[in-house]
Amino acid sequence: MAAVGLAILPVGASVVPAHATGLSEAYNSQTDIDFRQGLQIRLAWTGDYEGSFDGVIGPNSLRAIRDFQARHGFEPNGIISDQMLSQLVSQSDAVQNGLGVAFAEDAATGSRLLIPFNRVVDQGRTEVGNLWRSEDGRIEVETVRIADTGQTLPGLFDVLNRQTETRSVSSSAFSETSFKVFGTDSGRQYMMRFEVGSEDGTDVRGFSISYDPAVASEIEPFLTVASELFEPFAADPREPLVASREDKPFTTMLRNRRETAEPDGRYAMAYADPTQPNMFAIPPIDGRMASNQRDPSDVAFDMAGSGFAVSEDGWVLTNAHVVRACNAVLVSGYGRVTDRVVDTQNDLALVKVDGHFEAPLAIAADKPRLGEDILALGFPLRSILADSLNVTRGNVSSLLGLMNDPRYMQISAPVQPGNSGGPLVDLAGRVVGVVTAKLNAVAIADATGDIPQSINFAIQPNAVSAFLDENAIEYRTADAGAELTSVPDAVASVKDAILPVLCLDE
Repeated sequence: MAAVGLAILPVGASVVPAHATGLSEAYNSQTDIDFRQGLQIRLAWTGDYEGSFDGVIGPNSLRAIRDFQARHGFEPNGIISDQMLSQLVSQSDAVQNGLGVAFAEDAATGSRLLIPFNRVVDQGRTEVGNLWRSEDGRIEVETVRIADTGQTLPGLFDVLNRQTETRSVSSSAFSETSFKVFGTDSGRQYMMRFEVGSEDGTDVRGFSISYDPAVASEIEPFLTVASELFEPFAADPREPLVASREDKPFTTMLRNRRETAEPDGRYAMAYADPTQPNMFAIPPIDGRMASNQRDPSDVAFDMAGSGFAVSEDGWVLTNAHVVRACNAVLVSGYGRVTDRVVDTQNDLALVKVDGHFEAPLAIAADKPRLGEDILALGFPLRSILADSLNVTRGNVSSLLGLMNDPRYMQISAPVQPGNSGGPLVDLAGRVVGVVTAKLNAVAIADATGDIPQSINFAIQPNAVSAFLDENAIEYRTADAGAELTSVPDAVASVKDAILPVLCLDE
């Protein structure tokens, strides 16, 4: 598991001999620190160890080793055998993989923390941090940053360690730089961990996990590991940008779209209430589109997107909204397209070029897993950024799109105008989606002054395959057993098949 790779134990490499006098001394003198820390982390994943991952094997760690041995039929003597070590690795891996554990970099607070991506979905920013919540509401993870408010670590501890009508505190621990509080609030169990970083004590960062007692058995080991591996000051927070109030072409276009009654499928509303200005470039479910009449100020009709080769005989896949209203479409390096097929309902399009592709990309047969690492590739903001291929990394945040639309999935990989139509690939180079939209930051900024983070969308691979099948495209199906590689290797395997797609309003 990439999230906790530091916890891999070398089976058979560091086993303490039975004749060692004083087990603690033997472990601490005859094994390296990485082994000892990994041992503590893996025993925490199996629910046997609670404590710091300091790499010092003392009474608490020895007790955890013996507890694991006793539970699994080994002699509880505290001496690690190859067989016991192998079982510990297997069981701790199973727990991590079941939860989908991976590190998340939280831009709102600057913290780095473990998230169980198979259980929770990124809900976005709050007033003080970021929130992840399970679909059934049983699990919530929230980051918090309190800075320049006059609040101190002792003051915050006094508040959170206080019993209320709905909240009880079962245990707490306070030090000069951090504290933890455990308890129950309105029937839910919780853990809070906070730390102070600035010399003047005004920058306090932390996180909380609250959960239904029914899921305590799988969440409590996660609490221990997440708390100990939490990095509250991994980076500086990235504050939300404030949009300029100066009229710009795209802002003007959006205002025109709000004020017209005619629906435009590229800007489906995020809420059922049409007065909400959260716009997405996603077609409505019924596929209805506005007429193709053009506003001279509507610069979105003369734009660039991305696409990728899907067949050896010259077919390139992109988004319908990239090419639908174009008088002419160009694919960089191949000139004007000779044919196009547009599916506005699913925001997919095929364009044909005169040329041959040696290595079209292979389409995954199944949708990706929740929390899976993905790469978004394309040619965003060509008028501002370099013309070379742009790569961003993220995770699958949700397997449903806007308003629970099953054709889409939510991704955390940053995308920009021009990414539309580019492939979403996993670390084996398989196409697991097509980038289609991001929450319209300009519209949000116009309304709130804040630009939302990491709310982007891609079309599911099954919708892509169905579209290609419908149009008799001879595409490649990806090998489901292909080995995952590094990001550079994955990019190298697909980059030559990804192309800029230019829409000309001639």
